[in-house]
Amino acid sequence: MKRLNVDLGDRSYEILIGQGLLEHAGRLLSEAVQASRAVVVTHPSIDRLYGEKIIGGLRRAGLKTDCIQVPEGEDHKSLGEAEKIFGRLLELNCDRRSVLVALGGGVVGDITGFVAATFMRGIPFIQVPTTLLAQVDSSVGGKTAVNHPLGKNMIGAFYQPRAVLIDLDTLSTLPREEFRAGLAEVIKYGVIADARLFDYLDGHAADILRQEPACLGHIVETSCAIKGRVVQQDEKENRLRMILNFGHTLGHAIEAVTNYTTYKHGEAIAIGMVYAARLSRETGRCSDTVCRRLASLVEKFGLPSRLPDLPAERLIESMRLDKKSHDERIRFVLAKEIGAVEIVDEVAESVLKKVLEN
Repeated sequence: MKRLNVDLGDRSYEILIGQGLLEHAGRLLSEAVQASRAVVVTHPSIDRLYGEKIIGGLRRAGLKTDCIQVPEGEDHKSLGEAEKIFGRLLELNCDRRSVLVALGGGVVGDITGFVAATFMRGIPFIQVPTTLLAQVDSSVGGKTAVNHPLGKNMIGAFYQPRAVLIDLDTLSTLPREEFRAGLAEVIKYGVIADARLFDYLDGHAADILRQEPACLGHIVETSCAIKGRVVQQDEKENRLRMILNFGHTLGHAIEAVTNYTTYKHGEAIAIGMVYAARLSRETGRCSDTVCRRLASLVEKFGLPSRLPDLPAERLIESMRLDKKSHDERIRFVLAKEIGAVEIVDEVAESVLKKVLEN
């Protein structure tokens, strides 16, 4: 088992990465938080796969444990669904010595973290991500939120978990398209901070798609380490942490304009990264080689690289609602080369429109 530390002073926590960790969850998580009871928040399908294993582990550690199921899908990451969880916690007589355990992907992790941040003004929670996307990205860093019809993740808080428990074995039951979608975030880390990771992905694509254990361990650990370092330097996204949103400005707009029903998050981010690179080239920040290499790797992993037939004006309007925008100016993370990016506070709308329409 690998242990990575996210050093945030009194909010520091460990990321535990290995195989066969779920059944030891109670013992491992008791190292991170003292609690009298646990409530596992998960999807019905995840509960069927792993609920008994993790709940059994928590109960063996002496925790009274209950489970709350939430529907699957980004459209259920909402205030309405959060209110249902609040109600169930009150019915269970949960208090500040209760701990929430987010068992699932990004939707479960985000909404559980949001509920933990706000229930009784804050109770501890643990991330147990079961999707690649959640393991390498959303489970680490303390961003918790729910969506609004006008924008993704617009209502939330920075609230760190007490621990992140990553059992790589859970990836074996992940639908193939979900696994591919998670690879978009891994590609992102290569572009923004680690050219060697990008080269590794390019050279080991077939093994990664076969979920060869050593490859999975390497890309998950490397991704978490990069994100952990960035979060340590800029926990609340004052500036540096924005680099983690490479491809997300357009990606979130694609999700919002298509009502979160057409693309998986990672698929939208894959398209967003390809067009962010094109925008980088159009504004003279990177070479055509960067664009071609990124698009090629995205396609090698079976991810989309072309925008759907959506009006550029609607996408731009949605991007203006992005949390990183300021004074209605859209802020972008643009590539300089593989392994290095910069934050750009303004791009001419005519240039942006040209890239989106070509």
